[in-house]
Amino acid sequence: MASCVSVAVAALCATAPAAHAADNDTVTIMVGGINKIIYLPAKLADALGYFKEEGLKVELQSQPAGVDAENQLIAGAVQGVVGFYDHTIDIQAKGKDIQAIAVFGKVPGEVELVSTKAAPNFKTVAEAKGKTLGVTGLGSSTEFLTRYLVEKQGVAPKDYSLLPVGAGNTFIAAMKQDRIQAGMTTEPTVSQMLKTGEAKVLVDMRTEEGTRAALGGLYPASSLYVRNEWAASHKDQATKLAHAFSKTMQYIATHSAEDIAEKMPKDFYGSDKALYVEALKASLPMFTKDARMPAGGPETVLGVLSAYKPQVKSAHIDLARTYTNAYIDAK
Repeated sequence: MASCVSVAVAALCATAPAAHAADNDTVTIMVGGINKIIYLPAKLADALGYFKEEGLKVELQSQPAGVDAENQLIAGAVQGVVGFYDHTIDIQAKGKDIQAIAVFGKVPGEVELVSTKAAPNFKTVAEAKGKTLGVTGLGSSTEFLTRYLVEKQGVAPKDYSLLPVGAGNTFIAAMKQDRIQAGMTTEPTVSQMLKTGEAKVLVDMRTEEGTRAALGGLYPASSLYVRNEWAASHKDQATKLAHAFSKTMQYIATHSAEDIAEKMPKDFYGSDKALYVEALKASLPMFTKDARMPAGGPETVLGVLSAYKPQVKSAHIDLARTYTNAYIDAK
């Protein structure tokens, strides 16, 4: 299976789906950063052969920010996106319908890191005034969450700045260069920066406890979402995808971080496999056990987005159109 894992290749990949538009047999899924642990089920399902078991031909592609992947989906260039569930609500407020048909994360798996240099005067998000905060991209889920966390503490939008810095090495470089004083990122970047001592944890949403404290409840996040009309007209493919990911989540729930790491490509962990395993161990509690939407989760996400997005608050969102367990349950 072709996977485009660098930013440069991802840019090229953006034109690739058109070549598959006429190929009804291939399902092209764009991942909002294929080597992020929050999105690990995409590559793991491929590595375990679950797509093939279901009789699917799946091509995985990568974009560094979920909002770019969402745009490809709306344009019809790809059939599915592995990204954050909150995009389904945000996009419905703009008049489009996309739905999560398999949910990987009960919680965001995101961490707000503060640089060690800035930490003495930046101990809580309430002290974000005058600071520049890193997000993967504007319009991304990291922006949604950052704005909610900061503005909930009474910091006005005009009093802090957001800077899109991507993820992984570009995020690390931005923090080292003091272009951002804090930023939201995921594993394995979190463990890398904590190990080197270049950052400290400000808000931890890798666990249920930390997420409830920050957001008020479970916040279903990483998921496979598709256009509602595509799922309705391709029920067989949608069902097979949901089944493949449900089996993948069951595998994660019953295997160790070491077992899972063995299935990942070497370029996911580079020269420090032990650190990758530790990052995986820290991440495993975030995952669902069967890819079903956790009860109460959509309501929490809607509440977070409504808190600072007037368009969402006034849109009368129909949550039933933003996700479904029906394809997982279908025979």
